[in-house]
Amino acid sequence: MGGGRCRRAAACRVGNRGDRRLMTEALHVIAEEAPDRADVIALIEASDAYSLERYPPEGHFGTDIAGLKSPDVTFLVARRGGAAEGCGAVKWFADGTAELKRIFVSDAARGLGLGRRIMARLETLAAERGVTTLYLETGPLNTEAVTMYRRLGYAECGPFADYAANPYSLFMTRKLTDEPSNEG
Repeated sequence: MGGGRCRRAAACRVGNRGDRRLMTEALHVIAEEAPDRADVIALIEASDAYSLERYPPEGHFGTDIAGLKSPDVTFLVARRGGAAEGCGAVKWFADGTAELKRIFVSDAARGLGLGRRIMARLETLAAERGVTTLYLETGPLNTEAVTMYRRLGYAECGPFADYAANPYSLFMTRKLTDEPSNEG
């Protein structure tokens, strides 16, 4: 029965990027989880390795597992077939703002739009808590991430929270509105 639609997304062969993005929506489940599971720790270690390939140790600001388990942090994991392939967190500040942290997608899931989906879920959590301003810190050499953040409406800003200006950080912010961020 050629030419028909796939009955199971996992069985579909995809030829273009749009089809791959549709598949990630069907295959990835994004949910709140504890960050201290073995496969999530491996994902965070991959994120650290990615950062340390680009920046010296003094330019690495990734939150450790203990920090991600803090009561003022909500941590999400994206899984496909049970495997952890992406993550992200929100750190809630007492002033009603929040910081997005540890946004990372594994090599196996890059190009599927998973980073945008994780961002959208984190922004939804923030909006549900009444947060109107989100911040994030990333490195200027993380060009794919910076491009995604800009497309989602984030703009450069100065240091926030406990960060100090440094050559390894790019600080960004976005005001949340009733409209979701542009996911394309």
